[in-house]
Amino acid sequence: MSKHFFGDTSVLLGRSLRHITRSPDTIITTAIMPIAMMLMFVYVFGGAISTGSGTSYVNYMLPGILLITVASGIAYTAYRLFTDMQGGIFERFQSMPTARSSVLWAHVLTSLVANLVSLVVVMLVALLMGFRSSAGVLAWLSVGGILVLFTLALTWIAIIPGLTAKTMEGASAFSYPLIFLPFLSSAFVPTATMPGPLRLFAENQPVTSIVNAIRALFAGQPVGNDIWIALAWCVGILVVAYGFAMTTYRRKIS
Repeated sequence: MSKHFFGDTSVLLGRSLRHITRSPDTIITTAIMPIAMMLMFVYVFGGAISTGSGTSYVNYMLPGILLITVASGIAYTAYRLFTDMQGGIFERFQSMPTARSSVLWAHVLTSLVANLVSLVVVMLVALLMGFRSSAGVLAWLSVGGILVLFTLALTWIAIIPGLTAKTMEGASAFSYPLIFLPFLSSAFVPTATMPGPLRLFAENQPVTSIVNAIRALFAGQPVGNDIWIALAWCVGILVVAYGFAMTTYRRKIS
């Protein structure tokens, strides 16, 4: 790792964050869709959905909404990276004594900051809608850690289309399946209510274990194996996505 890596990353991170502060609509737009979904599910469908857990529906479905917030937010990471690629800024940085990987890490850390802000906005709206948690400090830190890992994992996935897409639409369209995935999990209804094949998929895909772990932590209940499965999914996806993203980046700049 270049001795200039941290300094270069810090400078480029400041550049990316300034772009966001000049167009805060990206964070607002990221938060609006999950908030609209939360309002619709709680006030329109919530009365007709039985979770069988005795908890309020906003408490039950909030973990899934938080994951959708991240999934929708990373589309902007791919978009910003695609814009830099098309604008020739990468070539300009490569002509300077800049650590090569610092360009990608600046985008990744920008995504992390922007998504954390969006998550806080969604959480505040959930509190206004009646969300309550008996979680202690350690449980809240655990939720934060899971969400950070999940954001990093999805952000490194977003880096790949950001580097390889041919059009602006293609750079961000990859996020649609990720946004849809929580609907095929335990995020909004118990998996026991689903038909056989769908239930099998829902119970063995990453979102369900992540949602179950966050839900249990919010409720102050034992998380069992869900938290370890959730962490394994997040770390596994992060490592694989990072490897593919860095390989793609090296090919692009070689």
